[in-house]
Amino acid sequence: MNTTLITGRAISLLLGYCFGCLLTAAIVIPKLTGRSPYKYGSHNPGAANVAANAGLPYGALVLVGDVVKSVIPCVIAYSLFGDCIGRIVIMYAGLGAVLGHNYPFWHRFKGGKGVAATCTSIIFYAPLAGTLSSAAGLLCILVTGFLPLGAIVIPAVFTVVAFLTLGAECGLLSLASLILMLIAHREGLRKVRDGEELKKFR
Repeated sequence: MNTTLITGRAISLLLGYCFGCLLTAAIVIPKLTGRSPYKYGSHNPGAANVAANAGLPYGALVLVGDVVKSVIPCVIAYSLFGDCIGRIVIMYAGLGAVLGHNYPFWHRFKGGKGVAATCTSIIFYAPLAGTLSSAAGLLCILVTGFLPLGAIVIPAVFTVVAFLTLGAECGLLSLASLILMLIAHREGLRKVRDGEELKKFR
């Protein structure tokens, strides 16, 4: 792999991280409601927590913001490096967006859980596989009532599909997303295991 290909991947990852650090819930919601999502509910700056504790309109606003901030670096990365590297740069930018959302440098690396960013990047990269994986996660949530389980199902299903049909590099990046999702939801998964997690979106 030559220097250009390595640099393009690295820049795509960095682009994603920079945009991912723009936490819609942590930046916009306090200005609109006077309350920080870190102070209520699950203390997670994500759409589900905001919707549950500040109202559906605010939750929808956060969701849209998180989707947009994930799409933009994917578009930029593909515009810059798509011709020489291919669509895989979308996965690098998407993984970067998840890293930025989960570990924003400006907030002591304490952010959200990256569900919206993960769904956005995999759907953008592989529309059918990404949509089916996201639908599988949603179905899991509807059946079990546990958001942590559904969140894990999304990258887990996509990782299997990626290794089988989308190539090893995509599979490895998907596996990295799965690991990040497991880390982000480790407390919720522990509560599910111990029967302490409430059956509602958190």
